[in-house]
Amino acid sequence: MMKIRQILPILLLTTVSALQAQEDEWEKWGPTDKQSKVGVLLRAGYTIGGTTPLPLPEEIRSIKEFSPKGGATVGVDAYKMFSRRWGASIGWHFFYEGFHTVAEVKNYKMSLTMEGNTMSGYFTGTDVTNNSMWGMTIPLLATFRMSPRWNVSMGPYASVFITRKFDGRVYDNSKGVGYLRVDDPTGEKVNIDRENPATYDFDENMRTWNYGIELAFDWKALRHMNVFGKIDWGLRNVWPENFDAVDFRMYPIYATVGLAYRY
Repeated sequence: MMKIRQILPILLLTTVSALQAQEDEWEKWGPTDKQSKVGVLLRAGYTIGGTTPLPLPEEIRSIKEFSPKGGATVGVDAYKMFSRRWGASIGWHFFYEGFHTVAEVKNYKMSLTMEGNTMSGYFTGTDVTNNSMWGMTIPLLATFRMSPRWNVSMGPYASVFITRKFDGRVYDNSKGVGYLRVDDPTGEKVNIDRENPATYDFDENMRTWNYGIELAFDWKALRHMNVFGKIDWGLRNVWPENFDAVDFRMYPIYATVGLAYRY
């Protein structure tokens, strides 16, 4: 039988080899040739989501249609690992995001334009909304390496909207019900049908910047290529406090999946 003094060197060699292989694995998938140096990621992704009230108000009885407008994100992130597992990153991302939705609403406070006249009140019927935004986001994230190939990051971001669009139209629903009660829920009734819809345009009323929290992951698929995903959750109402044409707060919430090239 093999003696203990013969077994110990084999076990020691096996352990050292395993540790060296693990170290090589961390080094291989590190941000650069040394884990303490700075790395750079070029990102491109597809974005879906919407600008939504939280929680969904009871005036919105049902969502009949919802479709993203094929949003996109491109950008760059610079990051630094302070240790094997912990680091930080800062980014500069350009985005296009938006959505189209059709909802059935009841007593929905709105400001509408019909035949050149603007009326405010409470609408019941079908509401069709289109929203789109071009802009740029700067995220500042803490990064944690769960394994050589998996990173998770989280932190605040700020966004500036270069262009903003929020408009739509309202008309009767499938049951033929479509009207505005002027000023209050018992006010004068103005019938609105799909042959002569009322419209709204709140582009200029939206805030020009927002902030929120970003949660992201990166999976190192190849030596210089990552698959990534992220969620940007806006924390600031898109409408200013003195804007009362929409009677509830709305927040931009968007998810992105894509590819990133690692230097």
